[in-house]
Amino acid sequence: MITVKNRQRTFPVNTAKLQKLVEVMVAELGYPDFDVYVLLTTDKSMQAYNRDFRNKDKPTDILSFPFHPDHKAGTKLKVQDDEEKNLGDIIISLAYVARTAVDWDRSFDDHLVALLAHGLAHLLNYDHHTDEDFEAMQRVEKKLLKKIEFKA
Repeated sequence: MITVKNRQRTFPVNTAKLQKLVEVMVAELGYPDFDVYVLLTTDKSMQAYNRDFRNKDKPTDILSFPFHPDHKAGTKLKVQDDEEKNLGDIIISLAYVARTAVDWDRSFDDHLVALLAHGLAHLLNYDHHTDEDFEAMQRVEKKLLKKIEFKA
């Protein structure tokens, strides 16, 4: 099940639409029956998560917490039972998204959707530490965005 919770009041979002987009992207990854939890929050809350989990005392745009942290990116997840059918959690600061969308020459909504694709790639343990890792992650993100006919 895909769950999208909005815990902020400043930026209006269509959580039902976001949920459907995440469902389509998760199915495209090959995990249509897996769970993903998405929390939309404030900079203040994001700063607390970033401080607590990454020792960085500042807000950020997105944090991803893979349910299978030892999974090798690019390989198919193998689970033993339904309890393991979980990709993980994504937290997004909508204030941060709003501030940085212009830097990416995107609308707020488009930037949010692009970040969701980015977060989903992180849940499968793709990262961007090296140029090679970055390119592999970009391929996954582009595949997901193409599936939902992302235009930006």
